Amino acid sequence: IILRHMIDKDHLTDIFFDLDHTLWDFEANSQATFDQLLAHYSFPFDTATFMEAYGPINHAFWKLYRENKITTEELRFVRLQKTFEAVKCPQTKQVITVLSKGYINQLSTHTHIFEGTIDLLDYLKPNYRLHIITNGFENVQQKKMANAGLAPYFEVVLTAEKAGIKKPHPDIFNQALSLAETTAKNALMIGDSFEADIEGAVALGMQAIQFNSHDEPLHNHCPIVENLAEIKQYL
Repeated sequence: IILRHMIDKDHLTDIFFDLDHTLWDFEANSQATFDQLLAHYSFPFDTATFMEAYGPINHAFWKLYRENKITTEELRFVRLQKTFEAVKCPQTKQVITVLSKGYINQLSTHTHIFEGTIDLLDYLKPNYRLHIITNGFENVQQKKMANAGLAPYFEVVLTAEKAGIKKPHPDIFNQALSLAETTAKNALMIGDSFEADIEGAVALGMQAIQFNSHDEPLHNHCPIVENLAEIKQYL
């Protein structure tokens, strides 16, 4: 295997992971949640059609949320409103509010993780201290990790809600490094988003590996893998 990038393991003691779209399979768990929620209505579309529209809309609204252009409430409401419009089935504010609350309550009960997640964590755990930095919400992310069996692997779990700032802002990375009692030089970030995870970490002097779980453009800033098992060849 020819590696375009090598990881310097000499000083590496701490590995930080993103959660959604990196270890916890957001799309699969969203689909399972909407399967349950939409079954209570007689909408003229199936969950797969809804999810096809929801995926990119949710991604775009998370970007706005990351950039502090919309509130938590707007993120949760408008992404569903826009999805119903996209599938040509606009809904009332009341229906969207009920579905939005149901989605948040049920999403964390589903436990789909990416293939190779536990195997990778078992491989890394003896040699590195493992942590999470996520732009998700405190209560929801903790439940996701507990229900999916991920919680025991991680020492520091820092959410944007707890940090008061979102990736890629350097403050959330600095808080995480401080909580883990480590430095950027000794740390590596693994995440799916080039903008939030990779650029944010590399700007601080951390090393990084991108798990390209939703076909982002290729780049030369760090190794890019298409599945989690590939990460072992770098670490």
